Amino acid sequence: MNPHTTPAATKATETPATETAPLIPLPLTTARALTATGALLSAASTFLSWTWTTRFPGNLTVNGYPGGLQLLTLTGALLTLAYTLTTWNIPGLRWLNPAGSNNATALLATATLATTWYTLITIAVQLGGLANLEPGGYTAALATLLTLLGTLALPLDRHTDNTDGTEDTQDATPGTGRPKATTRARALARTILRTIRPGHPHQQPPPPRPLPPWAEILIIAAAFGLALGIVTYGIGTAYGELFTGFLLLAGLGTAGLARAGLLGRLTALTAKHRTPTVTAAFIAAALFPLTQDTDQYTLIAVNILIFSTVALGLNVVVGLAGLLDLGYVAFLGVGAYTAALVSGTTASTLDIHFPFWAAVLTGAAASLVFGVVIGAPTLRLRGDYLAIVTLGFGEIFRITVGNLNGESGPSLTNGPNGIPNIPDLVLFGYSFGDTHHLGTITLNPFANYYLLMLLFTVIVVLVFSRAGNSRIGRAWIAIREDETAATAMGINGFRLKLLAFALGATLAGLAGTVQAHVAYTVVPEQYVFAGPVPPNSAFLLAAVILGGMGTISGPLLGAALLYLIPAKLQFLQDYQLLAFGAALILLMRFRPEGLIPNRRRQLEFHDTPTTGPGTLTHPEASTP
Repeated sequence: MNPHTTPAATKATETPATETAPLIPLPLTTARALTATGALLSAASTFLSWTWTTRFPGNLTVNGYPGGLQLLTLTGALLTLAYTLTTWNIPGLRWLNPAGSNNATALLATATLATTWYTLITIAVQLGGLANLEPGGYTAALATLLTLLGTLALPLDRHTDNTDGTEDTQDATPGTGRPKATTRARALARTILRTIRPGHPHQQPPPPRPLPPWAEILIIAAAFGLALGIVTYGIGTAYGELFTGFLLLAGLGTAGLARAGLLGRLTALTAKHRTPTVTAAFIAAALFPLTQDTDQYTLIAVNILIFSTVALGLNVVVGLAGLLDLGYVAFLGVGAYTAALVSGTTASTLDIHFPFWAAVLTGAAASLVFGVVIGAPTLRLRGDYLAIVTLGFGEIFRITVGNLNGESGPSLTNGPNGIPNIPDLVLFGYSFGDTHHLGTITLNPFANYYLLMLLFTVIVVLVFSRAGNSRIGRAWIAIREDETAATAMGINGFRLKLLAFALGATLAGLAGTVQAHVAYTVVPEQYVFAGPVPPNSAFLLAAVILGGMGTISGPLLGAALLYLIPAKLQFLQDYQLLAFGAALILLMRFRPEGLIPNRRRQLEFHDTPTTGPGTLTHPEASTP
């Protein structure tokens, strides 16, 4: 031991950063019984009416079966009950909680309470007071609260702030030795923070029981099938209140499953069987249009794929090479305008009609040229200076295409009116604008575009994956981490940054060619830095940061969330930038590495490794 180290300091160093203890002191048997009883009552309350009028969407006035948001409460309550039963080591349920952590039960109880109380508060606000709630609503509120209190009495893995276990007495009231009110407030805040930020179990979960390969592949297929059902339900929610409740339950519920170690087990299986995993993911995504009767939600899915593909292209620039690009949406616009000009529309000033494959190559090549032309003189800048220049490029592109109307400039883009009436794609005689019947399968027009865009997304994912794991990708990551050190090791930083810029621009132009045909028109207002409708540069950058820079699934998830939320919650149209700003602030505070981070960035943002059984990470190649 160091002679200059005090015993208190040694104790603080040796004490772990987490503790396993209940927040509410109750006997373990009582806590389990309280949680199980509350979950049962919560489930039973969904079979009672919560309000007396059908003015609230979902018809929550019926006794005997749940409807609308009550189905979400029922799902959360049953999951909470199942995870409560896992703490009794009931055979057949142990696989649900490999980590054996009660934190999963607490998070699921929180998800159920949040969904239920959101519903009841919304009923009171929309209908004009608590008098509009029926006894079933009050029963649901009390039952979900009882469930959460029961889970807080279970042994929870929680973060600790004072590692030596001593209290703050430096601000004690003179003559009493008691802490001042401010100190007590800090202690209360620490207690709340421990509850909000659950720690990781001290012990890793036991290894899973070996299964035959075919059984593991079936588990992967079942997981993707379940994911397809959940995504289909989320996209198909008929009103904003149901979508908000779905987000609350899905977000907190996913966190609970991750804390239980269940998602970690699934991640290990997908890493073990990569080819079946990719195949199952592609099949599940391709089956989505077959679950839809109309094009209403298929169009949303098409736009999500376009947004996701462009975000993944930006991830090459931001996530791998570490270049802050604030005008990236301009490359999407270059590809879209190029495809529109050569599409054969009567509004085009070029009077050219290329086949689709030639239009795709032309749009990608035009974006590549613009990427090189813009990147060559600007990529010698770093940091904020590069961001300002790229922001200026994005605005210059929008203003330029708005002035190429034959009056302020050459007649090329029809100015603010854009290029309308872009015809439907025809590929090898297959018209994407018609409804096709393949046996018992019916493909509507936007289903055709969805499948085409899905193929493009697979291509972009493949390019990103190969580039990120290549020698060039490792050099990009080295430049991102420390460009000076990378240059000293012999890496040509300017050439590789220009290559990243050009590749990102090409991928954006590729997506822009499809966007032009899906939207049937291109106008300058579609390609702004920040606007009410994604994709724009601010939303693209937010999607990469929210999902997790440097990963594949992160930007896809971030783009899906950032497109769905404005599309479903129309009341956020005037406040969405404020809401997303607040969400990014919270993300930077509690999870700066993103929702699905890679291992390296996760370790950069945390003093200690957080890759426990409840952590979602994306494996990244070992790079310098």
